[in-house]
This record gives sequence, structure tokens and C-alpha cells, in this order.
Amino acid sequence: MDLKSSTAALGYTTARPATLPQPGDGGVEKTFAAAAQGLSDTIRNAEQTAMSSMTGGADPHALVQALAQTELAVETAITIRDKVVEAYQEILRMPV
Repeated sequence: MDLKSSTAALGYTTARPATLPQPGDGGVEKTFAAAAQGLSDTIRNAEQTAMSSMTGGADPHALVQALAQTELAVETAITIRDKVVEAYQEILRMPV
């Protein structure tokens, strides 16, 4: 192995840790997990409000508000899903 190869290998090994994720940094995974949990909580709250509204425990205004929040959350999730699929398809179209 010549000197240039060993220098390049040493440069790679010193630069490699800079590309690794930081310990304890959830990054994208935590963001998507929090978004999914928020969507689940919104839907669960709307279901509980709808059930209590049917039994007379909640007023119709609360039901309409809960359903509007759920509709917004689902539309947001669908938009994010569509953007992810669109990005994936764009990656597949890239020449190699």
C-alpha cells in the first residue's frame, strides 16, 4: 500500500464519525413518532367526544370541533404520505 492510499484511508476514518448520528438524537424517527402519536390522540379524542355526544354527555359544538380537528389531522397525514411517496418515486426515476 502506498502513502497516498494510507493517507486517504486515514482521512476517511477520521471523517466517518462526523456522518454518524449523534447519540440520543432521535431526529426524523422521533418527529414521525410524535406526529403519529398526535394523530392517534386526536382521533381517540374525537371518538370519545362522539360517543359522549350520542349519549347526551357532550354538546354538539364540542362534537363539531372534535370532528374538524380530526379532519384536519387526517388531511395533514395524507398530505405528508403523498409527499413521501412522491419523493420516493422521484428517487426511483433518478438515473444511476
